Amino acid sequence: MQKDDNKYWQENIRILTVLLGIWFVVSFLMSVIFVDQLDAIRIGGFKLGFWMAQQGSIYVYVIIVFVYLKLMDKLDHKHHHDEKDILAQEEAEELSQ
Repeated sequence: MQKDDNKYWQENIRILTVLLGIWFVVSFLMSVIFVDQLDAIRIGGFKLGFWMAQQGSIYVYVIIVFVYLKLMDKLDHKHHHDEKDILAQEEAEELSQ
């Protein structure tokens, strides 16, 4: 069980690292550091750097939340950490006492 938990947490940390990396690129690099270079590109009449700082980053954050939910749901199912599995395990432990 310990080895399975280690794999679960390693995959969990990998998912978090990737998503936080995307968050960093969007919120810091695209919206602060490279804003002048991105301003050369226009979207709907607005400069891309400005748009990313004001609107685009919000869209990316919402997408990151939904991607995280989906990935963690798959990871929980893969490692039998589903809510129904945990409840069944707790019931089994109560009955054995």
